[in-house]
Amino acid sequence: MEVVNHLVNQHPVVVFTKSSCCMSHSVVQLISSYEANATVYQLEDLLNGQEVEKALQRLGLSLSVPAVFIGQKFVGGAKEMISLQVQGRLTPMLKEARAIWV
Repeated sequence: MEVVNHLVNQHPVVVFTKSSCCMSHSVVQLISSYEANATVYQLEDLLNGQEVEKALQRLGLSLSVPAVFIGQKFVGGAKEMISLQVQGRLTPMLKEARAIWV
């Protein structure tokens, strides 16, 4: 988990993805629609990608990606992100993390 924390602690919004995952692309687009600039890590491009993926699975995701962190806190996957958007809770989270300034 330390490897994930190291990557997450450096940015307000972090998304772990795989290039083959269409939901990962959708989540990144959702975040971009708020004009927030997410830091995206594709697991297959990381030297320690398998280690990171195992750590993400320990967080309780049924699938390892997408895995979203906002303000250094684990938010969840695509389902959780869509739920936050529908509930109107995504904007305040992005503001609090200083990912957007509107």
